Amino acid sequence: MADITRRFGWRHLRSAPTAHIRHHKRGRLAHDGAGLSFWYRSLSAALSEVPVNDRELAMAFHARTADFQDVTVQATVTYRISDPAEAAARLDFSVDPDTGAWRGAPLEQIATLLTETAQQHTLDVLARTPLAAALVDGVASVRERVAAGLAGEPRLPATGIDVVAVRVVAIRPEAEVERALRTPAREQIQQEADRATYERRAVAVERERAIAENELASQIELARREEQLVEQRGTNTRREAEEHAAADAVRAEAEAARTVRLARAEAEAAREVGAARAESQAAWLRVHGEVESATLHALAATRLAENLPRIDSLTLSPDVLTGLLTRLGRTAPETRA
Repeated sequence: MADITRRFGWRHLRSAPTAHIRHHKRGRLAHDGAGLSFWYRSLSAALSEVPVNDRELAMAFHARTADFQDVTVQATVTYRISDPAEAAARLDFSVDPDTGAWRGAPLEQIATLLTETAQQHTLDVLARTPLAAALVDGVASVRERVAAGLAGEPRLPATGIDVVAVRVVAIRPEAEVERALRTPAREQIQQEADRATYERRAVAVERERAIAENELASQIELARREEQLVEQRGTNTRREAEEHAAADAVRAEAEAARTVRLARAEAEAAREVGAARAESQAAWLRVHGEVESATLHALAATRLAENLPRIDSLTLSPDVLTGLLTRLGRTAPETRA
């Protein structure tokens, strides 16, 4: 909408670059162009504002397929007014000179024209297309048919309208039909998911079996090695016992031989000692046999004295001492004689 200001009974209009302004003054065209700015009197001015930018028109309408199924078509048409003078001549783009607002609804008229034209061509396509084909390939076919139909519509060029692009967003059936159509695919997907789950479980079971077999093989190998270890330990123990027995036998033989040698040496020594003692005794007896009896008595007394207890002191009475001295005095001359 143009920006209009008031000054002393005059009006000033300033339009946007995307708006084409046509100013008629007293039936003659005074200003014509986009992005204009000028002064005018409201009582003598006839203004028209035609938008020349690209505009998006979203539309949604119902259609019926060849198998009598209702579908909803969502599309978007991009258009622009390429000939503002032609559009202003065919549609009411006049604006209030005091407020700048449109007196009519020209864009709604254009939207109705485009929607009905697109709907007509869409119905022609879908009426000969089954629902399944419409849902699979209907978007492309409807888009091509609507674009061709709008391009060949004579009212659009006559109104100065160019269609820039046509986009079909979706073709949707009713909710119940859509759920019914989704059911086989969902079932197939579920079956694929179940199959994948079963395969995954089978793979897991196979892997668990392989792991169990590996563990069992490891246990068997460990038991076999333990058996070998026990056998080897028994063999080592027997060998050690045999070695100890052989060593003990050798040690016992050596000890016995040493004992025999010692016994023989002791016996030989005993014989030699006995012989020496016998010779010594014989010599002693020979000596004693050759000595006089008095000498033997003296030796016997000496031996007896050696074996008597030690007497540190002896007390004799005078009578005993006198008698002893007297006896000794008598014995001495006999001994000297």
